[in-house]
Amino acid sequence: MTCAVVDSWIGISPTPSPMPDTSFLTILGLGFLLGAKHALDADHVAAVSTLLVDRPAWRTSGIVGFCWGFGHTVTLLLVGLLVIVFKLTIPEPVAQGLELGVGLMLIVLGGSLAATLVRARWHVHVHRHEGESHLHLHSHRLQQDHAHAHAHGVPWSVRPVLIGMVHGLAGSAALMLLVLAAVRSVWEGLVYILVFGVGSIAGMMLLGMVISVPLVMSVAWGRRAQFAIQGLASLGSIGLGVTMVARIALEALPF
Repeated sequence: MTCAVVDSWIGISPTPSPMPDTSFLTILGLGFLLGAKHALDADHVAAVSTLLVDRPAWRTSGIVGFCWGFGHTVTLLLVGLLVIVFKLTIPEPVAQGLELGVGLMLIVLGGSLAATLVRARWHVHVHRHEGESHLHLHSHRLQQDHAHAHAHGVPWSVRPVLIGMVHGLAGSAALMLLVLAAVRSVWEGLVYILVFGVGSIAGMMLLGMVISVPLVMSVAWGRRAQFAIQGLASLGSIGLGVTMVARIALEALPF
């Protein structure tokens, strides 16, 4: 005879357990692992690689990974709040359009990196000789002491945040379906998304440091090695972006 049956016979109510809901803790643990795995998606790797190749440093790689994960998590929390509180759904055409935006973004990032590489190898400078201005097109490919401080419109620490936000929008539809199926209240849903985001931050920071290994080593190998790695990152981003855009376009065809 169990204690529960005896207690019911003599009128003693069972004492509520102070232990937390282990099933929800399990879900949170799974969410963290899924977030870390989510950071390793091919489109995430391609986008972040285009940011890291220009800054071969361990510390910078970790910062870029954190900034990407922060932007990614902020977007997921905002979308998740709207979906859970107002019981909204993300239509399939909207989800496809957001994924199309990621593909186009990868093409732009890869193309921007390619343009930067071209400018690094070939420059147009204005020189004045005997009172007249001349344009000279020349390469600094083999010069080790040539450096220019080229200004960028967006600070380097802001770019990964914006890219992470775009990825967060594109991946929100699938995540919201998982959240709505696994949680029972608004706060559980938001906590799950937050833990998922923390996992994605940790995964991207680790990934950034792994990617930085060949980048840091290429500094010692010379400018040719650096150029080759940067070129591969550019081609990889453009190729993956074109593949994503082509796949979505084919799926949208009526036949």
